[in-house]
Amino acid sequence: MSEAMDVIIREAIPSDAEQVLSFLRKVSSQTDYITQSMDMTNVSVEEEEHHLDAIYFSENNTLILALEGEDIIGMATIYGTDETKTKHIGEVGIVIDQSYWGIGLGRLLMEELINWADESSILARLELKVQERNERARSLYQKIGFEEEARMERGIKIDGEFFSVCLMSYLI
Repeated sequence: MSEAMDVIIREAIPSDAEQVLSFLRKVSSQTDYITQSMDMTNVSVEEEEHHLDAIYFSENNTLILALEGEDIIGMATIYGTDETKTKHIGEVGIVIDQSYWGIGLGRLLMEELINWADESSILARLELKVQERNERARSLYQKIGFEEEARMERGIKIDGEFFSVCLMSYLI
């Protein structure tokens, strides 16, 4: 990362709701590499505040923000369920403002997620889905220790075209 950039990494809190929604709306139009729908048009600030509050106090969910000054420039999440048989699995998501691609922010956020998961008393497995054609992201995940477990042909459809998706995991 550039020496001139001062990035703060911290967990999201309910008062971040408006800024989180704004950030997600912005980055959802920057790339089609995102494998999950990020339609935040119908989510109110109050709903997002409640959501962030639940995440903050969860043992197997987190939302970590990367901030430059007051601006969110990246987010990383672990989403776990309350289901007894699968609550040890956290699904990882990461999104970075396109202006900050290629400076090591993805690695920093992924390392923060892994550290958070290591401290969790519940999580034993992290998993993520990444488009096969997103070679930079796949390479980063492999360098960090994620392993490819499966390739889903026609795993995502964008503008009428199918793309393969890789399922990758990291064991805690």
